[in-house]
Amino acid sequence: MATSAMNLILERIALFQFTPTHCAQARAMLGWSVEALAREAGVSTDDIQRFEAQQDVAEASRLALTYRFEAQGLVFFPGFAPARGGNVKGVTQDLGGRSDFAMAE
Repeated sequence: MATSAMNLILERIALFQFTPTHCAQARAMLGWSVEALAREAGVSTDDIQRFEAQQDVAEASRLALTYRFEAQGLVFFPGFAPARGGNVKGVTQDLGGRSDFAMAE
């Protein structure tokens, strides 16, 4: 029971944080067209276009879009452009070349 309650809370947070503007910005960051995003997320192009036009779409479609972008390492916060998360493979710099490397060990 706790797991389904936690999933519901996480879904609500994701729905609150991911906006239509984020969707368009994230597509641009990844160089994806509406058609490419539709293929990647399993969401219709009509749903994506409606969402980006700030019209109502099903929560399942919004979650699919959010989770697909998050799988690409993007994070979303209201009022800010999408950003790359620091926990994505390849995002962390090679620490060995830094002058403060000894502090990272």
